[in-house]
Amino acid sequence: MTPTGTFSGLSLPAWLARIVAPQLQPAPDQPTRALNGPVQATVFLCHVDAPHLVPFGFPLAIRCTVDNPHAHHRRHRRRTTAIMDMMGGMNMDHPGMGTDINHAFSRDYWYITAGVVGLLAAIRAVNAYSAHVRIASCRNPAIQHPTRPDGRLSQAWATATAVVREMGHPQYVLRGRAVRWATPLPLGRILALLCYWAVIVYFMSWRVVANDPTYWERIGFRNAWVTVCQLPMLYLLAMKYSPLGFLVGTSHERINWLHRWVARTMFVTATVHGFHFWTEWVRADFVQYELEIMPMVKYGLGAWAVLLWSVVVGFVPVRRLAYEIWLLQHIVSAVVMLWLVHVHVPANARHFLWMAVAFLAVDRLARWANLLWQNVQLRRAASACERRTRIGHRVVARAVGDHTTVLTIKDVHFRWSPGQHIYLWVPRLGPLEAHPYTIACAHKLRGTCCCHSIQLIIRAHGGFSRRVHKYAAENPDAELTGLVSGPYGAPANWDAYERLVLIGASTGASFVVPILEAVAAKSRQDTCVRRIDLAVIAKSAAETQYYLARAKDAAQAAHANGIDMHLHLAITGDTAAAAARDKTTSLLQGAARDSSDIEADEKRATVHRTSADRASRSDSDSQQATHVVREYAARPDIEALIREPVEDAWGETAVVVCGGKEIVARTRNCVAALSDERAVHKGTGAQGIYLHVEEYAF
Repeated sequence: MTPTGTFSGLSLPAWLARIVAPQLQPAPDQPTRALNGPVQATVFLCHVDAPHLVPFGFPLAIRCTVDNPHAHHRRHRRRTTAIMDMMGGMNMDHPGMGTDINHAFSRDYWYITAGVVGLLAAIRAVNAYSAHVRIASCRNPAIQHPTRPDGRLSQAWATATAVVREMGHPQYVLRGRAVRWATPLPLGRILALLCYWAVIVYFMSWRVVANDPTYWERIGFRNAWVTVCQLPMLYLLAMKYSPLGFLVGTSHERINWLHRWVARTMFVTATVHGFHFWTEWVRADFVQYELEIMPMVKYGLGAWAVLLWSVVVGFVPVRRLAYEIWLLQHIVSAVVMLWLVHVHVPANARHFLWMAVAFLAVDRLARWANLLWQNVQLRRAASACERRTRIGHRVVARAVGDHTTVLTIKDVHFRWSPGQHIYLWVPRLGPLEAHPYTIACAHKLRGTCCCHSIQLIIRAHGGFSRRVHKYAAENPDAELTGLVSGPYGAPANWDAYERLVLIGASTGASFVVPILEAVAAKSRQDTCVRRIDLAVIAKSAAETQYYLARAKDAAQAAHANGIDMHLHLAITGDTAAAAARDKTTSLLQGAARDSSDIEADEKRATVHRTSADRASRSDSDSQQATHVVREYAARPDIEALIREPVEDAWGETAVVVCGGKEIVARTRNCVAALSDERAVHKGTGAQGIYLHVEEYAF
């Protein structure tokens, strides 16, 4: 009989050989020996259909060694092994062992995914409706505090939200510079990852361990299906135009951490899959023959090697060595892996492969379409923009200090929200490089054309950012041609909170200052915000000049609209005190300042308070208060910075932080501790604290 599958490397004792013997057909030109008698008998590569011996009736091709049943019966009973390739023979069309159960688990994986996404989408809808109601209530003078929950249902929702936030915020940070990249995930992400792993482990192990001849291949097949069903998720989480992000209200950079952990989980399940097949081939001394007759095994090993490579080079220290090269190889690896999986998996599992291909193709098409739409003008429309180009945009680079560059893109024609980012491609400085940068302005810039112009703040580290700064320093009046894609990002509705605490470290200020500008420009009827605290933290005063000039203008606009403003400046360098006095005085004119000098303290920064009375909680008093400037000659106390506006709030407070891992972790822990201490929304009257985090994650 011609086999339609392969079942090789079966070492049989004589008692089992007698059962199988009537069905055995010797392979051509292969000798056979008697299956009984006092001496060992060997059957070389015989074909058989033995559905009663193997679950699911898998067709077999057997190479077996038969021993004397009297001397070695018990030993060979323990050594009985079976190796079955999932591809089902040279044509790779057979589904393999346990198909029904494995199919069910692979479907369940996506059913669970759909359920989780649906739940998150429903939560997003409720929160969006709540924000809409809050802003609408701002127009009603009878409602003094629109951000407070005003009913049992809304109070219950606020309590549940507070509990989830307190569980999700805490984070342990590794403070050493060499190990800071390995800082653990926040507790919320760890809990989500543990839930994901629990599902995967259940799928891997459910009724799979049994002491029978099919032990090894049963585990191998199960983990093959668990691995391949995760493949589309890996590519879905890598999409910049992701339906997942659209449904749950997030953006690609905020779920990229899950993309990496799904890849690592896939590597584990793929290793378990390959290990069990390989171990059985070794036990049966059948490795070389298996590789010869089953070429798809080599492709599977290749896919595993590509996955291993991607996991190893995906760690931050390796990725940062040469980001541009890493990005190029990552794209190539993603495509090569799909091809290797295509020639490795059976036909009935390829729908997962085509899902991954569809996600990759749709995302790339959407990116290319956006790139063409934003950068190509087929005809010159009537516009007040000067010398508008047909392809790309005019880019002016200006060096600010020794490490910072301000890029102005003068003629973009898209709308954006504070907190969004774009990808910038400047062919002259990086022919194959597109880098993400936060849009550092909230609206049209003064002195530009009527079209929307945007600014980007780039800190010179190396590679492209260093080349941009060098070009700007050497060519202060020159223009470049740049191409942009985006905008990307799904920022929160900042107008739905009563208090805003904005913390920006170094270039992280480019994220929080536009939020300040956007909120400050709105009237009291269009925003619930009544107080804003902005903290800018940098090593030198030169890095803060650009942000402080804009923050001062925004503070004056906010005061005109009845918003209480508090500006915090922290210079953490060695000459912080002198720099703060010499560099910021001209920028902070008009702000109330104490007459005392700044005293540097290694443990605690001295705060300079205004001579004006502290603004009261009433809106009428806050309209009369000028904005407050507080200067720090060391790192500020994040807890004190957050605590004051939170304790002064009658409604919900939003804390926004953008910076490195250390300041982000400190802010997370402070918010979690403060929320727990005040028993937010648990009957004490303390109002909610929303935390929005942006990290230097690329």
